[in-house]
Formats: sequence, C-alpha cells, structure tokens
Amino acid sequence: GHHSHQSARYRIACDDRAEDHSSSGLIVASGTGATGWARSIMEATHDALPLDPQERAVAFFVREPFPSIATGTSLRGGKLAAAPLAVTSRMNDGGVIFADGIEQDFLAFDWGRNVTLGPAAQTLHLITG
Repeated sequence: GHHSHQSARYRIACDDRAEDHSSSGLIVASGTGATGWARSIMEATHDALPLDPQERAVAFFVREPFPSIATGTSLRGGKLAAAPLAVTSRMNDGGVIFADGIEQDFLAFDWGRNVTLGPAAQTLHLITG
C-alpha cells in the first residue's frame, strides 16, 4: 500500500489475468494467519477463501478496489497454490510492503518495483509439549 494511506496504485497479475488497480492495498494470508484481517475481509465481502492451516497455499485480498477509466476491480482475491501473484508498483514514491500490521518495518515499493507472492517452499512445523 501507500505509507500515507492514500490509494495504492499497482498492476496485479495471476495466471493469465492482469489488471491495473487503485485500492487501499493488498492483504496476503496463510491458513494459520487467516483469522484476523483476512477473516474480516472475507466476512465483509462474502468472498470466502477457506484455507486449512496445513494447506500449502496463501490467499490474497484487494482492499477496497476502486474502478476507474484506468483501473479495474475484477481481480479482487484468490487462492495461490501453484501460480504466484505478481505485483508491480505504480506509485511514484511512498509505496510500502509490510507484515503483520507493523508499518514501521517495511520494504520500499516505489514505481516499477516488483514483488512475487505465493506459498513458501519450506514450511514451519509447530512442536508442542
């Protein structure tokens, strides 16, 4: 998104679909992380993307996509298992990528920068008692 909370501008591509967006940003969650913000988005939009905690996939959600002459809203979310999500920044400056809601710990995501999102090759294992 944009660090000042103005609209984020980017190009999003998954499989054979691509679209320019203006939105409040993207949320990406795993099955273990889909209980907070991602769950709220699913409930508000009625777009359920169930993820099992052990599933090797992540879900993405576009926050408040804005349709215009230059931006679309048809690519709003989905499950990423085999094909990743490619995102290219269209923000001159102020674009950021951060995790777990910690905005101070960010990666710059300004014009032309690319990020590819999908499930990790390695998984974590929880060991209990």
